[in-house]
Amino acid sequence: MKKNMGIADRIIRLILAAIIILLISTKIIVGAVSFVLIGFAVIFVFTSIISFCPLYTLFGLSTCQKENKN
Repeated sequence: MKKNMGIADRIIRLILAAIIILLISTKIIVGAVSFVLIGFAVIFVFTSIISFCPLYTLFGLSTCQKENKN
């Protein structure tokens, strides 16, 4: 599994996951929507930890810095 997420992308995903968890824990978001958003938060955290997003692979995207091999 080749990494395809850069630092900025990983930080943004972690911040979004934290915001989602905060909104759910303060009961601003409740009900079925909260379960869906918890799923997204878990996915965001997991993909940030492993630096790999399967959707990026499907669309041929990568936010990693290119290594200079000069």
